[in-house]
Amino acid sequence: MSTQITVRLSDEIVTYLDRTVSSGQAPSRAAIIAQALERDRLRRAAERDAKILAAAGADADMDALARFAAPTPLDDLG
Repeated sequence: MSTQITVRLSDEIVTYLDRTVSSGQAPSRAAIIAQALERDRLRRAAERDAKILAAAGADADMDALARFAAPTPLDDLG
């Protein structure tokens, strides 16, 4: 399910969206915006998790997991 909303964007951002779509790098304006919002959502979740882990202190298992996951670019997720 999806919900249509209205947002105001600067002319510069709209030009960027239109150029990106017209060049074939994205299927639509909405797709670019949805991807950016999802990336922001994931970043905020990662920041929250990092704060929780920092407060919990050292944990060898979590440190090993972090070392394993750190090289993975966020754009490769999902």
